[in-house]
Amino acid sequence: MNGRIRGAPVPFRSSKYCAMQEPAVDTGSARQAGYLGVPGMLSFIVGVAFQLQMTLWPMAAHVGLLLVATGLVLWRFRLRRCMAATRVLGVLLVASGVLAGAGYAGVRASLVAGQRLDPGLENVTLEVTGRVASLPAKTANGARFEFEVERAERSGQTVVVPDRLQLGWYRGPVPVAGDRWHLAVRLRRPHGNANPYGFDRERWLWEQGIGATGTVRQGKNDPQPRRIEATSWHLLERARQWVDSAIADRVGGKAGAGVLSALVVGNQGAIGPEDWAIFRATGVAHLMAISGLHVTMFAWLAIALVGWLWRGLARVRPSVLLVVPAPVAAGVGGIALATVYALFSGWAVPSQRTVIMLAVVAGLRLQARRWPWPVVWLCAMAVVLVLDPWALMQAGFWLSFVAVGILFASDPGRAPADLPDLAGPPPSRLRRLRNRCLGLVREQSVVTVALSPLGLMMFGQFSVAGLLANLVAIPWVTSVVTPLAMLGVLWPPLWDLAVGAVQVLGVLLQYLAGWSWAAVFRPIAPWPMAVLAILGGVALVLRWPPVLRVAGALLVWPVLCWFPDRPPTGQFELVAMDVGQGSAVLVRTASHSLLYDTGPRYSADSDAGERVVVPLLHAMGEVPDVVVVSHSDADHSGGMVAVQRAFAQARWLSSFDGQAHRRCVAGQRWTWDGVRFEVLHPQPRHYDTKGQGVLSTNAMSCVLHVVAGRHSAWLGGDIDAEQETRLALARPDLRATVLVAPHHGSLTSSSPVLLNTLRPSWVVVQAGHLNRFHHPSPRVLARYHQRSIPWVASPGCGAAIWRSEDPARMHCQRQADRRYWHHTGEGLVGALPDAQVSSD
Repeated sequence: MNGRIRGAPVPFRSSKYCAMQEPAVDTGSARQAGYLGVPGMLSFIVGVAFQLQMTLWPMAAHVGLLLVATGLVLWRFRLRRCMAATRVLGVLLVASGVLAGAGYAGVRASLVAGQRLDPGLENVTLEVTGRVASLPAKTANGARFEFEVERAERSGQTVVVPDRLQLGWYRGPVPVAGDRWHLAVRLRRPHGNANPYGFDRERWLWEQGIGATGTVRQGKNDPQPRRIEATSWHLLERARQWVDSAIADRVGGKAGAGVLSALVVGNQGAIGPEDWAIFRATGVAHLMAISGLHVTMFAWLAIALVGWLWRGLARVRPSVLLVVPAPVAAGVGGIALATVYALFSGWAVPSQRTVIMLAVVAGLRLQARRWPWPVVWLCAMAVVLVLDPWALMQAGFWLSFVAVGILFASDPGRAPADLPDLAGPPPSRLRRLRNRCLGLVREQSVVTVALSPLGLMMFGQFSVAGLLANLVAIPWVTSVVTPLAMLGVLWPPLWDLAVGAVQVLGVLLQYLAGWSWAAVFRPIAPWPMAVLAILGGVALVLRWPPVLRVAGALLVWPVLCWFPDRPPTGQFELVAMDVGQGSAVLVRTASHSLLYDTGPRYSADSDAGERVVVPLLHAMGEVPDVVVVSHSDADHSGGMVAVQRAFAQARWLSSFDGQAHRRCVAGQRWTWDGVRFEVLHPQPRHYDTKGQGVLSTNAMSCVLHVVAGRHSAWLGGDIDAEQETRLALARPDLRATVLVAPHHGSLTSSSPVLLNTLRPSWVVVQAGHLNRFHHPSPRVLARYHQRSIPWVASPGCGAAIWRSEDPARMHCQRQADRRYWHHTGEGLVGALPDAQVSSD
């Protein structure tokens, strides 16, 4: 039996690492204690990132990882007093952190996966009873909201559906959060567009715990929506909705009113697309939502207010100071109020990060301790990932944490000019104001330079005008607009002043956004190059020797000069974008590009041009020389305005423009880099004297034939079978290696005559997931199968990419970037066994 001497360590009998003993380690400071947690937190973050790239294992496997991590932690505690075990302790700490991160994220993912909708319940009418669980987002056609299900039925039989749904209610009332409703709905599993560099809607729905999306049915044969009761559930969401409605009632319709809703309740959907375009161009979009700066300001005010109230209470009851000292009450109360404000505003990642950092710093200061900034920074990052492991995939997560980390790392401390002169009078107000202005300029310059490579990596753009815009916008929004917007909850007339302040700022931002070089767009570089550029941006702003800063500039330079590989001369690439029920196709040659169709209009305030086409073209570094809009139907021309605004220099051709020089007519030909382009339809006789089409809109579709040597592509819009037959009989020599299915695979197109003439090696069907037209038609797919033609459809393939130099291979974006939260539909890729559908 081991003896014990006071002050001496207790040896562990069975450990071979304890041949040499060391005295108990006295850290001596909070700084040392803080640094001890860095490896564990960092390895936990790495474990979460690792799990997000893996396939989803069974729940038992992830629980096993957590148990192993717990065992390693217990073993580490057993060995912690052994000097010879120092390296083993480090390895155990890192290993336990990685396993804990991977296991925890896996358990959370398994719980969410259990909430997916049964495929057999897709697109059928169900009756659900439950509560409105979120602030409804108003749209041009109705409202969109989250719904907590209590009971679901199909034809009187109880069925199991996910606990949380996202519903759209078109041409209906805007429901109140917390109210209980009985609704007839049609649901589908979460599904989104899959394009290179595009927004991952399926991940966002997964992160929100939404197992199905759908619409409220109000047909003649459907049970009518019925509100059962108005309840006090979801008080926070009800309060947010009340404030949002009050803002709309007071200043709705005025320019800038949406900014107030975004700043007070986090309703960013209240800001219109045109305003967002200005904010992004000027680099101030981060201010038009609840940011860390806003939460910090609120926390300071709350701490001061709680401290003042607590000291006032102490004058009446001095005993309260013995129970809770004033600094403790102010710190705890202020952070609690800041947390409520962050929750009230939507609990975004910047708000989470700020609240956690403030809580850590306040807790340490109340204990007269201080951790180094990297420890506080990593602690906040780890806690955010505990709350939401998938936040690691958000651009806002990285922008928020990198910005704060850069400010911490580059802060040189108090400059001599900021220190009071002990031998003389205190600095004047003018001097203090000058120092604050210089500090703001320096901070904004540091953040702009350091985050530019990160912005290029994530969005393919950075704002040159952002430095000047933020110098004005940050103090104006933080010190004027936000306080007025928040105090307007107590006295609504202040909202009128807040809107006026937003409009004043808008004049400057609109002027800056009008500069031709306000925003610079660059192709999104491969991630290894982008990571080096981010490190280079960090090196540029740190107080390092000039040689190291020059090295940082050299790391950034390749990203600024990088362009993606283009097809060689005489070849072309075809990118059929995933835009839902619509069409948008990019054709690239060695030095030119053509856009065929601009995607559908989703609603009165949203279209594929703004959401998919323009961002993708910017990310690829493409500036189209020619834009062809096949016909006027909204599923092909819905994104025209956004594309015209972004690429005003392009030449436009269509079948519905009255101007002769913008009209597509059979016989138009041109050659780019050895690739021939020819318009096959409509004929000149198909236009009247005013330049308007005499056929139906579908029959007037511009048909484009792209030829590179022996391989070619055929793009026909929504041309019908009659016009297909006329073209095939008039040009029996036509061939097409790739056929973009006319009319999305409708039964009225893809006629046997056309297929027999073109003899395509591939067919690409651009259609929406579970669209109401049931495209592609099973009979059309049967025609492809009878002729041994492999086909892919955008719901299962995502963006389809084909290259004439590798004609046997079709690249599917959905397969290339597949993660466990993505939709796994069947029957959406009809490739033959010898056809190559790749994810490379």
